Amino acid sequence: MSRAGRWIAPALLPAINLGLALALSAVVVIAIGENPVRALRFLATGAFGNAEVIGYTLYYATSFVFTGLAVAVAFHGGLFNIGAEGQATIGGLGVALLCLGADRWPTLVVIPTAIVVAAVAGAAWAFVPGWLQARRGSHVVITTIMFNFIAAALLTHLLVNVLIKPEQQSPETREFAPSTWMPQLHDLARGLGWEIARSPLNLASVIALAAAGFVWLYVWHTRWGYALRAVGQNETAAVYGGIVPARIVVVAMSVSGALAGLMSLNEVMGVQHRLLLTVAGGAGYVGIAVALMGRNHPIGIVLAAILFGALYQGGSELSFEMP
Repeated sequence: MSRAGRWIAPALLPAINLGLALALSAVVVIAIGENPVRALRFLATGAFGNAEVIGYTLYYATSFVFTGLAVAVAFHGGLFNIGAEGQATIGGLGVALLCLGADRWPTLVVIPTAIVVAAVAGAAWAFVPGWLQARRGSHVVITTIMFNFIAAALLTHLLVNVLIKPEQQSPETREFAPSTWMPQLHDLARGLGWEIARSPLNLASVIALAAAGFVWLYVWHTRWGYALRAVGQNETAAVYGGIVPARIVVVAMSVSGALAGLMSLNEVMGVQHRLLLTVAGGAGYVGIAVALMGRNHPIGIVLAAILFGALYQGGSELSFEMP
């Protein structure tokens, strides 16, 4: 197959699926007595109509890039990581603990430290299901689902009983010191002499693109990525090639968890500036759809994440215009 053919085939199927989804949605809109063209127009303008709403769309997409990459790395190793939600939750917990204790740290120290903490926390949470599958045969689908519930319960306990702000009923921490906040892109642009609309879009979006570049290099241009894909495509052949599948499973899940943990940077440090019960906000589950639609390739995942970000932002606007 030619180089162009290798790209056309993976791009064609998601496009067909998207077209079918739009057609089915149009049927539903018609069935409830509304105009599907009008609904699509509201959806598009709500997601891309001006610079501000584009910023919101890309803010949502940032979280989905992280979780989509997390799911994709596991997929390449033949693993179905449904635990990105829990891994992002634990990553957010780690980042919040850092920010609560780093009130006097300079921002240039907090940000790289938070990246490491989020990645390590997410990787540690994913390591256990990976180890259980590699050493004990416990299926990673079951264990990651269970770990999602454990992460949610742990976060709830800590927010309600330990980390809650004194004399407050809402289960959330106090607001972090401004020095621990992720810089907003409109503030960074202003420092460079540019003016862009205010939105929640922050430096985490740049980190997400860097993570996509890392996954591309790791999976397709390193011997570890070759071993990952070999195990995912044919474990028996990989063994004959001198690869130890158990080791690859543990590493793949750890890398996947690290990427999911990084998602919390966008929400905890970039927007909320405190830890909430909704730290992951379902992004871990959306990441499964993003990875599948993006065909587990970083470029496809970024594009699919933007699509889902547009659906989130445009859908919220659509609900106001056509309730």
